[in-house]
Amino acid sequence: MTVTARELLEKARTDLAPGEHENRLVPLIAAGAADRKALAALAAEQHRIIVSDWRSFLVLASRCADPAAGAFFSGLAAGEGLALDNLGKFAKAAGLDEQALRDHQPQAGCQAYPSYLAWLALNGEPTDVTLAVVANFAAWGNYCRAVAAGLREHYGFDDDGCSFFDFFAAPAPDGDEPAIAAVQAGLDAGHGTDAAFEYGRLIQSYELMFWNTLAELA
Repeated sequence: MTVTARELLEKARTDLAPGEHENRLVPLIAAGAADRKALAALAAEQHRIIVSDWRSFLVLASRCADPAAGAFFSGLAAGEGLALDNLGKFAKAAGLDEQALRDHQPQAGCQAYPSYLAWLALNGEPTDVTLAVVANFAAWGNYCRAVAAGLREHYGFDDDGCSFFDFFAAPAPDGDEPAIAAVQAGLDAGHGTDAAFEYGRLIQSYELMFWNTLAELA
């Protein structure tokens, strides 16, 4: 029986979902128990990640032969660009100015995720990468939703200060359709998805490494 792109996407989300207690930092922020220095570090590390991921998605878009796949990654790159302005507002609310962002010394555990995404941009089959990143976005969106709630309730952040997390917590305007179109185009072209779950497992591991590295500051 032929598996559809939509079915593959749902399977990736289910199989690659993180365990409830694997992320150590988000529950601390949600409960107001994280130190503010962890919030500042979160902003600074994310600044490097967003800029790197923006470039990675553009590289992936340029490697796609199919217009639907290219449009999917171009859309992700555009989203990173929009998020960057909101990230500046979060950084300011966390006590960081432009100079502090530049002076921040990145931690390896936080930068493993964008480094791997950059590797995927050069080496990964776009169909596999699409499944892997969309599976991760589900977890990332849930984390952002919990962080935004915690920042408002316990740290006094206003809507501007939370806008970065609100942006990623909100459902995508077009839902899953761009990702489904990209995956289906790959399937129609004869591409397999053997590596998708390997990519997704590593992305999710690096995602957790990011949060848990910051948890050491909390």
